[in-house]
Amino acid sequence: MAAARLGERLGVETELLQLVTTGDRQTEWSLEKRGGKGLFTGELEQALLRGEADAAVHSAKDLPGDMADGLAVAGYLPREDPRDVLVLRAGVTEPARIATGSPRRRLQIGQLFPSAAFTEIRGNVDTRLRKIATGEGGADATLLAAAGLRRLGIGEWPGVAFHALGCKHMVPAIGQAAIAVQCRAADAAHFAGALDAETARRVTLERAFQTALGGGCHTAAAAHATADTLWFFHEETGLRSLPLAPADFEEPAATAGRLLRYLGVKV
Repeated sequence: MAAARLGERLGVETELLQLVTTGDRQTEWSLEKRGGKGLFTGELEQALLRGEADAAVHSAKDLPGDMADGLAVAGYLPREDPRDVLVLRAGVTEPARIATGSPRRRLQIGQLFPSAAFTEIRGNVDTRLRKIATGEGGADATLLAAAGLRRLGIGEWPGVAFHALGCKHMVPAIGQAAIAVQCRAADAAHFAGALDAETARRVTLERAFQTALGGGCHTAAAAHATADTLWFFHEETGLRSLPLAPADFEEPAATAGRLLRYLGVKV
């Protein structure tokens, strides 16, 4: 998708360099216990710094709030559906055991199902869906990103039911459903014009909260910006929504700092 957009907008040919990250290799690691920060981005960033690649493609939610000197996010592809999807084994309405390694998802879904227990789950989307459908690992539910399911063309799966969760029940991860294009800082302006300005406007504000909070996969925090609303979740505040004015997008760091102070979140 990124190659097609850059090729179309910039009139260039692209070569795809496939790299495997630490997070991809260590499928048994707990991202919460290991921190998760940079596990899915480090190898790609090093390829940029060495000049082996001109652009790196990431799930925006995997990008840490800070990055290596000399690198920048040039922008984003148009954002997909940002919602989380509750995946239930067929016939289950009240899950007894939910598989997720995300503190953000665990605390929020726990408000909907307060009696549920939790376990971790790793593997690609197919593997996770199969585990829930068959009961492998003992869980009868998990949570996946709607964007990932849609990009894979998965609208249904034998033995499970999908239930999309709106922001009133589950605030998405910062950057969720946005594909980030990262490059060397000197090349950012070259790529930016080929990417989606409105997605950049919103995700840049969300990432300002990430930077202020210093969060990675171990932090139960989330921020999602729409055209006029900030949906926010933090273990200290619970789920909140706040109005956004056009000016709030112009100075993301100042907006994040002001709203976090208003909410009483320590940074």
